[in-house]
Amino acid sequence: MKGPSPRGRRATTSLLLLACVAVLSIPAVRAQSTMFTGPDASSGTEITSFSFPSFDKSLTQNSDNLTFTGNTSVSQGSLQITPDSLNDPQKFLVNQTGQIFYSTPFVLWEPSASNASADGRHVASFSTVFKANLYRGANKSVKGEGLAFVIASGKDAGPPPGSYGGFLGLTNASTDGLDANGFAAVELDSVKQPYDPDDNHVGLDINGVHSVATTPLAGFGIELAPQDTNATNDGSNYIWIDYNGTARHIWVYMAPANGNMSKPATPVLNHSLDLSKVLVGTKGYFGFSASTGVDYQLNCINMWDMTVEVLHDESAAKKLTGWKLGLVIGVPCAAALVLGLLAGLYFMKKRKKVGDDPSSVFNNAINLRSIPGVPKEFDFKELRKGTGNFDEKMKLGQGGYGVVYRATVAADNGQSMEVAVKQFSGANTKGQEDFLAELSIINRLRHRNLVKLVGWCHDNGVLLLVYDYMPNGSLDRHIFGGQGASTLDWRQRHTVVAGVASALNYLHHEFDQTVIHRDIKPSNIMLDSSYHARLGDFGLARALESDKTSYTDLVGVPGTLGYIAPECFHTGRATRESDVFGFGAVILEVVCGRRISCSNPAGCSQLLQWVWKLHGAGRVLEAVDPRLAPGEYDEEEAERLLMLGLACSHPNPRKRPTAQAVLQNLQTRSVPPLPVPVAKPVFMWPVPLADGEEEEAAAPGEYTARTSISHSEVTSSDVTSSSHYAYASSSGYNTQNFPVVSRDAVERDVSTV
Repeated sequence: MKGPSPRGRRATTSLLLLACVAVLSIPAVRAQSTMFTGPDASSGTEITSFSFPSFDKSLTQNSDNLTFTGNTSVSQGSLQITPDSLNDPQKFLVNQTGQIFYSTPFVLWEPSASNASADGRHVASFSTVFKANLYRGANKSVKGEGLAFVIASGKDAGPPPGSYGGFLGLTNASTDGLDANGFAAVELDSVKQPYDPDDNHVGLDINGVHSVATTPLAGFGIELAPQDTNATNDGSNYIWIDYNGTARHIWVYMAPANGNMSKPATPVLNHSLDLSKVLVGTKGYFGFSASTGVDYQLNCINMWDMTVEVLHDESAAKKLTGWKLGLVIGVPCAAALVLGLLAGLYFMKKRKKVGDDPSSVFNNAINLRSIPGVPKEFDFKELRKGTGNFDEKMKLGQGGYGVVYRATVAADNGQSMEVAVKQFSGANTKGQEDFLAELSIINRLRHRNLVKLVGWCHDNGVLLLVYDYMPNGSLDRHIFGGQGASTLDWRQRHTVVAGVASALNYLHHEFDQTVIHRDIKPSNIMLDSSYHARLGDFGLARALESDKTSYTDLVGVPGTLGYIAPECFHTGRATRESDVFGFGAVILEVVCGRRISCSNPAGCSQLLQWVWKLHGAGRVLEAVDPRLAPGEYDEEEAERLLMLGLACSHPNPRKRPTAQAVLQNLQTRSVPPLPVPVAKPVFMWPVPLADGEEEEAAAPGEYTARTSISHSEVTSSDVTSSSHYAYASSSGYNTQNFPVVSRDAVERDVSTV
């Protein structure tokens, strides 16, 4: 197809040439981004360039450079957009998605600009070159989906649920093609879908994966993810993308990475593209998205250089010159100086009033602003005004931690936004500890299925955390029939479970520290506008040191009855396995539409016992929420979810699946359902060791959770009496602390088995 004249291409290409010179003139920081901002001598426009000659693992900890979402990582100097592990690939590499974006947005078009085109918009030009390696690894017979370079309106949401396979981590079956997606992408597609020309092509995608233009690559001597690789051809290719904002046109060039980084004269794809009509807003992010499907490949980026024309969105304010500029700058500066002096006097007086309690953790020289990555500090008056002076009508929920209010505050762009303000119960030591724990942990977490922390406030002993507002409230309202709440259909329920599993896998296995949530339950799972799950309430969460696998609370077992694993009442320890137990209870509640009940003196919970009995009788589908009529849900999926809930609820913590196995089981039916005993096993204490397994060392003052008493699996049909749950007679549903069973009680429990 024919594009605009070579003049447009040369103007855009000059951006990249100047950027390369600029980058080379800056001392390179190892595997980090080098930056340059300045004028383009050939066009007089201002440009910004960044360069990643390679990638260091430290980038995953520094969101100022790159933002990682989905199952992404940095390994061997490259961005791994999908996992690179060859350890049990059928378990860890299939049906995966990932996105990595440059963290800084760029203004990509200006409305009503003086040098705009006929439609009143000035669109920025850009050029980029990157080296992509699509590698089959041990999977020699077939390829595994593909990779895309993306210009997107946002970067934090991450790949949507169900975006693996042909969706390339960009969309899913329900969102593909929607204008609200706000992205354009150049796809390197290595699997043929019904709408694709072949399994080796480049395409231009706009808001969906049904490309508006495609080109098979065989005629250019290029093969994505080749079957045979060697020292001179490892499956890598250089990709150059030039975009001319004036012409509203994009060109894509490709060449095998055989040591000669020469840009070909002929593009493999060129097509019209108006980013001002694609993006939601004037700003955009640049990055990569990729996926695998039932088959897999490694999708890697080895290097990345980029140059973007700098635009300044002038729609909000007119340019100021002369004495007007002096007034605009001078008056606020003078006012700021006066206000600064007054504020200094105010805080000097205020410091004498705050924290009079000698036990206050805020008296121990803790500077909240020094916490790494701490978000915005809100002014208390703004939050008080936004909540209507903490009006009862603005209350969203209440628990042992305190109260959550809905509020309207000013966003960074000056517009108003809705948030949820969590007010802790008081300035006592426990409230302060929960506040600090939640602030210090969740401010570092970045995952699409976690509630995002927007900011915080500490004013005269009042402790507040500010979160994204979730318009559909908490999960419990929708599955237990809350006032005004809609009943979730089957697809929404499955998506919620998959979202929580993804968040749990991130906390347990993907974050730089293992994070134990300790209070997973439906009231702590929020639903956004699309009914996607966001796990929240990290007041009880704890981040473990690298050499630790559990956390022990000295004041007892915190949590909510029915969601606390039975072994916790004997050890006082919270582990990844105890989190999985709580998640198992959530799965059963979501599928069955019934609450976990702890009112039965025989033990917690009645729902778990009931589902296990139905499973043993071969009638487990009778447990599905009766509000879902036959035909309104997938029976195979429903049975898999119920089996998964039982597997996670196994009384023996070492028999429970990991969060990784849970997520894999939810993502694809090619993985067999998790094995579940026909009869519910008896909770045995101490937990029996498997053959060859060594007893875990206990921390000082702790009683070890494991000792070798049996190597056989015991079920409730084998004995008439099981060890007693410490919470058997309780029916509470609020988060609280429960006593740890003494060692004498442990020994009595063993004697009853």
